[in-house]
Amino acid sequence: MTATRYVTPLREGGSLPGVVEADDLGTYVVKFTGAGQGVKALVAEVVAGQLGRTLGLRVPELVVVDLDPVVARAEPDWEVQELLARSGGPNLGMDFLPGALGFDPVAHTVDPDEAARVLWFDALVENVDRTWRNPNLLRWHRDLWCIDHGACLYFQHSWARADHVVGRAYDTADHVLAPFTTAASRAAVDEALAPRVTREALEAVVAAVPEEWLAEDEHFSSVAAAREAYVAHLLARLADRTWTP
Repeated sequence: MTATRYVTPLREGGSLPGVVEADDLGTYVVKFTGAGQGVKALVAEVVAGQLGRTLGLRVPELVVVDLDPVVARAEPDWEVQELLARSGGPNLGMDFLPGALGFDPVAHTVDPDEAARVLWFDALVENVDRTWRNPNLLRWHRDLWCIDHGACLYFQHSWARADHVVGRAYDTADHVLAPFTTAASRAAVDEALAPRVTREALEAVVAAVPEEWLAEDEHFSSVAAAREAYVAHLLARLADRTWTP
């Protein structure tokens, strides 16, 4: 789909995402390829986000939003202008959830099973950005939604070492949902979710990443090799399981 109008920036996000209208008449929160975090953050958003959806977590629908840099000309804010001008081509869109509230661990409660599912997923993809300081969770129609997965999969930033960190432990001490879980809920969720992370599921998840984003990684000789590397790493991490919360 194609962006038709840039509505407003979301300045609470470090990458300056924005609310954008598209030609399918939908409204999306778009994260741009020209942002400082680079395309690997968007790769992580797609791989982790689509995997979360595969596991039954509530993650907003992810889409590719094509942006014509000419849209930047209508923006009075120079910072937004520059970002849009650098972001021509495919960008990441997430379904906009109007009226959603940020999750507050003091005011809100979470079922132990649901909390354990999010915790298990975060441990698998090594999400370091689900703390009480920055939960990256929304409450929408009283349901819990997981957002912002750009900080996951940080093995991808050093492929030369990726094989050595497959079993890296996941620290749950700061995880915002850890206090809502129980030993029983963690064990039950591990048994339920692990069989769902199959090669076929991971290949489908990684296939959703635009080719242009993977082609930028000089570590691989081809986009196909890059896709296989993500699948192989996550399968190896699943098989290790010493990280299980």
